[in-house]
Amino acid sequence: MLQTIKDIFSVKDIRKKILYTLFIILLFRLGTFITIPGVDRALLREMTGSTSGLTAIINLVSGGAFSRLSIMALTIGPYITASIVLNMLQYVIPSLERLAKEGEEGRKRLNKYTKYLTIVFAIVEGLAAYIQYKSYLCAELQYGAGSILGVLLFLVSIIAGTSILTWLGDKITENGIGNGISMIVFIGIVSGISGAATTLFELAKTGISGILLVVGILVAMLLLLAAVVFVQQAERRIPVNYAKRVVGRKMYGGQNTHIPIKLAMTGVMPLIFAMSFMMIPSMIISFCTQGNPTGFWLKVYNLFSVSQGSAWYYLLGYAVIYMALIILFTFVYTMFIVNPVEIANNLKKNGGFIPGIRAGKNTSDYISNVLNKITMVGAVFLALVAVLPILLQGFTTISITFSGNSVLIAVSVALEILKNLETQMVSRHYSGFLD
Repeated sequence: MLQTIKDIFSVKDIRKKILYTLFIILLFRLGTFITIPGVDRALLREMTGSTSGLTAIINLVSGGAFSRLSIMALTIGPYITASIVLNMLQYVIPSLERLAKEGEEGRKRLNKYTKYLTIVFAIVEGLAAYIQYKSYLCAELQYGAGSILGVLLFLVSIIAGTSILTWLGDKITENGIGNGISMIVFIGIVSGISGAATTLFELAKTGISGILLVVGILVAMLLLLAAVVFVQQAERRIPVNYAKRVVGRKMYGGQNTHIPIKLAMTGVMPLIFAMSFMMIPSMIISFCTQGNPTGFWLKVYNLFSVSQGSAWYYLLGYAVIYMALIILFTFVYTMFIVNPVEIANNLKKNGGFIPGIRAGKNTSDYISNVLNKITMVGAVFLALVAVLPILLQGFTTISITFSGNSVLIAVSVALEILKNLETQMVSRHYSGFLD
């Protein structure tokens, strides 16, 4: 491992990308400590550490920025929501579908539209957050003419923080290592490790029962980690044969290969999408009811903001909705990255075929069938790992930091970074060989 790290840093281009990524991460972490102007820090200290349920999930992903009411409190939630909405609109609006097929220029325009939509969602979510947490502003910004200034300060700060964070994520994607959005979520989760370790230490100090509980938690985490790594690496290989053909004086084909279909090809993006969508109803209800929902809206609010001590039917309802969203987004995201018809056409064009399956439509149907089964297994695994710890947390005192969400995201992004580095190392070796 040490030799691998040495080899990575010995390549100048990779070393520069890693250092650039670390610099962007440092800026992100500094930004999470910049509090929104006008916030009463004394009241804010009372809020810190008391987060649970939905607030705890937001705080987890934001790296503690939400509990500090930082300018980056909304993290990349508005950007993710905007991306989902725009991707779905491509199936409804022909002009957006044409842009998606226009290559680099089309992607740039779609990215610009996503940024505009991000600001819209940041305004909506910012207003909801203001209504819920305006009591943490200084007294002169809560009443009278000062309240207008308080709203403006809050919204401008939130929008600026979200815009900066989105820009930092783009810079990591362009000039750093890995996907910038995933990296930001990953860093937010990893930054909570010290707090999780402190929680375990305090729990172990309570006596033998506490020590046994800590040991059980650690064993469960190791088993979960092993399961996540296994699923992330597992793949279904569809065998492919290429017929022999003569071109000029040379013979091509005749070899056997396979199409690898990973069990969790979508990574953690469906999980992040589902988390973002689960936050929307509570924010909208909080915004529309001035932070004080009653009657039917209070029940809906409680359904989407479960915490320790919530009624069992709210916990089960939350779990069912969350699982359904994860499975739905897994299939939707798979549709974006894998096209069975295109794979079948490419195989036919190059003289390839799946043994026992006719080329053309039969091949695409076969690949679709295999893809659907594999995707369902991966989606159910993602949903179970994400939901079961939340249900346990609802009936125990275990912190949300130990949720399956954090393990899934951390492991998936770490594996993605390692693969990215390995790919770049291999490409450098080939480049050196060709030179």
